[in-house]
Amino acid sequence: MPQHVMGDKPFVSMPQLVLPSPPSALDDRCGHTPSSRRASLSLGALRPATHSPLDSCSQPLCQPRAQKHGARTLCYTAAGPRSSECGWRAFTPKCLQALNTPRGFLGFLCAASFLQGMTVNGFINTVITSIERRYDLHSYQSGLIASTYDLAACLCLTFVSYFGGNGHKPRWLGWGVLLMGAGSLVFALPHFTTGPYQVEVDEGLGLCRANRSVACGNRASSLSSYRLVFMLGQFLHGAGATPLYTLGVTYLDENVKSSYSPVYIAIFYTAAILGPAAGYLIGGALLNIYTEIGRRTELTTESPLWVGAWWVGFLGTGAAAFFIAVPILGYPRQLPGSQRYVAMRASETHQLKDRGPQAARSPGFGKTIRDLPLSIWLLLKNPVFILLCLAGATEATLIAGMSTFGPKFLESQFSLSTSEAATLFGYLVVPAGGGGTFLGGFFVNKLKLRGSSIIKFCLTCSLTSLLAILVFFAHCPNVPMAGVTAHHNGSVLPEGHLELTAACNAACSCGPGHYSPVCGSDGLMYYSPCHAGCLEVAPPGPGGQKVYRDCRCVLQNFSSGFGHATAGKCTSTCQSKPLLLVFIFVVITFTFLSSIPALTATLRCVGDQQRSFALGIQWIVVRTLGGIPGPIAFGWLIDKACLLWQDQCGQQGSCFLYQNATMSRYMLIAGLVYKVLGFLFFAAAYVLYTCLPGSPQGLEASLPSQSSASDSPSDLQGAPSDLQSNV
Repeated sequence: MPQHVMGDKPFVSMPQLVLPSPPSALDDRCGHTPSSRRASLSLGALRPATHSPLDSCSQPLCQPRAQKHGARTLCYTAAGPRSSECGWRAFTPKCLQALNTPRGFLGFLCAASFLQGMTVNGFINTVITSIERRYDLHSYQSGLIASTYDLAACLCLTFVSYFGGNGHKPRWLGWGVLLMGAGSLVFALPHFTTGPYQVEVDEGLGLCRANRSVACGNRASSLSSYRLVFMLGQFLHGAGATPLYTLGVTYLDENVKSSYSPVYIAIFYTAAILGPAAGYLIGGALLNIYTEIGRRTELTTESPLWVGAWWVGFLGTGAAAFFIAVPILGYPRQLPGSQRYVAMRASETHQLKDRGPQAARSPGFGKTIRDLPLSIWLLLKNPVFILLCLAGATEATLIAGMSTFGPKFLESQFSLSTSEAATLFGYLVVPAGGGGTFLGGFFVNKLKLRGSSIIKFCLTCSLTSLLAILVFFAHCPNVPMAGVTAHHNGSVLPEGHLELTAACNAACSCGPGHYSPVCGSDGLMYYSPCHAGCLEVAPPGPGGQKVYRDCRCVLQNFSSGFGHATAGKCTSTCQSKPLLLVFIFVVITFTFLSSIPALTATLRCVGDQQRSFALGIQWIVVRTLGGIPGPIAFGWLIDKACLLWQDQCGQQGSCFLYQNATMSRYMLIAGLVYKVLGFLFFAAAYVLYTCLPGSPQGLEASLPSQSSASDSPSDLQGAPSDLQSNV
């Protein structure tokens, strides 16, 4: 991370490197070490007293010190009285200074990441099926909507990470949160600009004798064009969230002791993982409310035409983003007490001065656009960094694809409603994603993993999730559907052949315009009550479930009369359901368990002044190769598994029914390909990290010799540098 933080005031709070000069030429604020003590001065002299990870803000500002490093003297001073105060321009009330701590900033940053995760990875993934139904979208189109977030991030990351790394990070973060809130409001806009969602449903509609075809009239067939509005909202989401995982991470790392960084950053990333979990749960609950709030409808949540209140969550998160952004904008460039950590990183950087060209070791490197090509070139020449980026891209492809279509996968496999599938997926993500992310940072700190040990840990996690993904060999069989997967007599129908019309319903003249599946008493599912040949509907029972009688296509084995059918899909009796859920949980856990260690390894293999920029470049690679194509590719594969498409006046709409075996097979192939690639990239990074001459591993091994004999192992872990920090 660049140490030359630019401010509104002179650089009085930052380390200054001056050549040796007579004592009289030195500023009186800089302590001058007597020559008799210079030989024993080490990094340990710069370390603050031991304190808890969340109390680093309670220490007083470090006193001016000087340290000899060969022919140079390191000198730094305390910050100005107002340069590190919390507030907005001249308005800096004393009551706000209690929040001007790493813990206070962490709280607001966690709130922002929680909100971002809940919106982008929670609500959007939960409501994607409802949006497809409401606006006649295919899965690959909804995947394109999801990928627009990563596209925006790719376009903004270079600019934000390079210039924001040298600028006022809290202001970049605050304006980003505001932009993210605007994206949520734009995403909810189509609900208010389209007409009300109306579906004609009454007791007689769809029955054999009273079947009426749905008139096309002037029905708007251009609803799918609203995908452009959704893409605009996602673009604003991506642009606004860009500073969070680059500038937010480095700002935390700059303002706390490096041995405590894993705790702070793990909490930050855990909040980002818990956000989607809350999004799945809250979004699933909102989908139980009809999209036109206040209007009565005969549709039930089990109906394939049901559209829940998908837009409500975006209004809430949009408003919350504006409230969270205001306090973030009030934080200073540096938190009180952060100067000691800057000086320690600067001293460590001079020990590693032989790495890279002389220009890259200059304190002013990275401030102007002229240094951008050299910064990029230095990262491209770092093979470990490139391999870690590629490993992250393979993991991101699966995460993006599964998070977008995971609820749809559960809905199809277990024959669930959209709300039930979203809620179940949320129950998986809460402990698996959140727990895995936090435990990853905890293990790095607790086990004191360094260098190659961290990459080896990532390698183990990748191998475990690779083995667990083999569970997609199993799948839940489709409930047999007359005319789609089975003949009306129950025999198997060849895949790809539709025979919705049979002798039992030929006189009903059933059209494909009204899809309302019913479950017959013979165990078969039918396209609609008309296709089941039902003649009348019984009054709703105690549970409110509608029952159709005298269904000519429903065979009865125990009487001469016709059978009955119940509204909704047939219940799945899948024996593989527990196995699928357990191993999906394992895949999610070990995928996220390696996220913080992988981030740690990235920060340890790049120069100190390039840390923010390196994270930005890594996110560009991850999103370009993983986040953007992931949802599109998975959506395309899921479309290939569709058995029954919606027919809207001759135009193909969304998919009604999927082939479960085909869907699982595609998931297995995609999972194996990307998991194997990720494992190979981690393995290559481990080999290069440990074996290349002048690798960071060798440099780390030499660091203890730079410290005094009294330094404890924990103190050595606390020496912040690009190779020593724990994230």
